[in-house]
Amino acid sequence: MNTNINEISTGIYRLSTYIKEADLAFNQYLIDAEQPFLFHCGMRGLFPLVSAAVAKVMPLSRLRWISFGHWEADESGAMNDWLTASPLAQVAVGAIGCMLSVKDIASRPPRALNNEELLDLGGKRIRYLATPHVPHCWDAGVIFEETTSTLCCGDLFTRNGDHSALSKDDPIGPAMQAEDQYGATALTPQTASTIRRLASYKPKVLGLMHGPAFNGDCEQALQDLAKCYAERALRV
Repeated sequence: MNTNINEISTGIYRLSTYIKEADLAFNQYLIDAEQPFLFHCGMRGLFPLVSAAVAKVMPLSRLRWISFGHWEADESGAMNDWLTASPLAQVAVGAIGCMLSVKDIASRPPRALNNEELLDLGGKRIRYLATPHVPHCWDAGVIFEETTSTLCCGDLFTRNGDHSALSKDDPIGPAMQAEDQYGATALTPQTASTIRRLASYKPKVLGLMHGPAFNGDCEQALQDLAKCYAERALRV
């Protein structure tokens, strides 16, 4: 396996490891700023590959913030490995995630982020957006980098296969195929409205956890995704 590095927005790097057995890419996003920020830790078994990829962009000792969308092995598994490798780093995740898991498991105290809280990285600005149960887990959340309008949207738009780093291809069809396969999304009365709230930020790039980053009409893609889940919820 290899971890590929691609700059998908100015100063934002997609670190992607394709696992053939799962037919999925597992992505992390490194935001290079005065206080560098890593979104998704990856699984513990991937830490040597992913950390070596980060080291090609900058020394691990520069990393200041470590984050993830929710508590799950591919998002948070290597959290303490990153804290060990990056002595100045602190975990920054949603307040619910801190309460449920991170305060107990992280080797250093985390910083809890409230919904819509802004974290100024120096040259980049991260806004934390809580998305409880969207696509799954009570502690779910995503981040929006304001200077590039990049939305790191976690498990939304999951797409099987190994793809180029950036794509303008329709993300809805593959996302619904993956949903049929995995059934990973919680269908609640708030699912569609939560996704529409993300669309209101008018992102220019969507950083998927599993699949290529999307740089087509991101606002419309989110609106279409919300419609798909609203229709599925009516069939439950």
